[in-house]
Amino acid sequence: MVITTTKTSQENVHSTFASRYVRAPLPRFQMPPNSMPKEAAYQIVNDELMLDGNPRLNLASFVTTWMEPECDKLIMSSINKNYVDMDEYPVTTELQNRCVNMIAHLFHAPVGDNEAAIGVGTVGSSEAIMLAGLAFKRKWQAKRKAEGKPFDKPNIVTGANVQVCWEKFARYFEVELKEVKLMEGYYVMDPAKAVEMVDENTICVAAILGSTLTGEFEDVKLLNTLLTEKNKETGWDTPIHVDAASGGFIAPFLYPDLEWDFRLPLVKSINVSGHKYGLVYAGVGWVVWRSTDDLPDELVFHINYLGSDQPTFTLNFSKGSSQIISQYYQFIRLGFEGYKNIMENCMVNAKVLKEGIEKTGRFDIVSKDVGVPLVAFSLKDSTRYTVFQIAESLRRFGWIIPAYTMPPNAERIAVLRVVVREDFSHSLAQRLVSDIEKVMKELDDLPPRAIMKAVHVAAVADETEGYKGNGGHLKKSVTDTQREVASYWRRVVKEKTSGVC
Repeated sequence: MVITTTKTSQENVHSTFASRYVRAPLPRFQMPPNSMPKEAAYQIVNDELMLDGNPRLNLASFVTTWMEPECDKLIMSSINKNYVDMDEYPVTTELQNRCVNMIAHLFHAPVGDNEAAIGVGTVGSSEAIMLAGLAFKRKWQAKRKAEGKPFDKPNIVTGANVQVCWEKFARYFEVELKEVKLMEGYYVMDPAKAVEMVDENTICVAAILGSTLTGEFEDVKLLNTLLTEKNKETGWDTPIHVDAASGGFIAPFLYPDLEWDFRLPLVKSINVSGHKYGLVYAGVGWVVWRSTDDLPDELVFHINYLGSDQPTFTLNFSKGSSQIISQYYQFIRLGFEGYKNIMENCMVNAKVLKEGIEKTGRFDIVSKDVGVPLVAFSLKDSTRYTVFQIAESLRRFGWIIPAYTMPPNAERIAVLRVVVREDFSHSLAQRLVSDIEKVMKELDDLPPRAIMKAVHVAAVADETEGYKGNGGHLKKSVTDTQREVASYWRRVVKEKTSGVC
């Protein structure tokens, strides 16, 4: 790397563009030996970041991509605060506790009006789920030890539609993950099948309020009823955890009569993502417990080397304070009324998008009207091209939309999914439909040979059945071709089936 600096009248000539300073590729694996002007360093990083996608057009993610300028100012003014220094930053700690109390009351936790709730801020719902899972595991182990029974084979029952963080918890903390398989047309956990899988080693059943795949709410009330009956029959006390990462800040405002939270006796803990429909930038989640009895004391650490006795229950130590402060800002800025209004707007825009996609006549809507404001849809006919090609083509217009196959036993179904956030407007929904129609017209106009070339090559490599000679041409039915298309694209996105978030 070569850095040049020109001097004119004893003054360094600075430039906005780093290309005037750097004449060789920047190091990728080792730290550069020399320094460079701050303007050049800024411009180099800024220029590379231009190649990233536009967060506002990233419709793959549930994560918040816009906040008010006033909140941006709060974030910048507190970005140098380490949250763990509770004695040095007591107000920040107080704001976290206020957020926990507000969320617990929103979820109908059995605490008094002036009583402190049990919960903690986390780095997203992934950490929240790890903490909740650990609490269940330790409680189960303690009970088994007291009864003189084996405690080395804990398991959790979930649906196959759970987010990958549940798989991480199971692997990292040595808990068997027992998944209720899905089926075509039913893409959430079946409560009856889940309860059938519960045994004496089950530390909890995890239900999802807002499935990653389709946005649908699982029937937590029915699960509570069926599990209560099984507990009475067996003498067990298997509890429920609700993963409300996506739906926890939607259901209380749009479906207040829906019973999924602490109103159900077996629900012992709930996690929710502040950085999703809690309307805060990425980096904050929450977990709350029904009572102190549901959080084992042995998991809470007490430290005093930062200035005072501080209880802590987190997997990490240092973390920023900005998102905690942002969450409190949103709570007092918007209030119940504001959140309700925003969630209603999101649902209206999701309906506009859904109706526009239906009018094309080319898709089946997979998502439900009650749930997270998103639209998941599959092609009615994928013999000529697939949802994966549509997703790839839409990137030319700036749209980032995921295409993925469903988990077993519904992997034959491949869908596109659009998450409708606060910053996705009515006009953007209409524009997206228009761009989808343009893409499909382009794909329709392509000759079949161009569309099927990759699939045809893969089919020849994988299969010889159906090769009938006649000059080396494959004679296959429409059904055979469609199977090959689905098989090929499943291989292409094999690693992406559970990566949507």
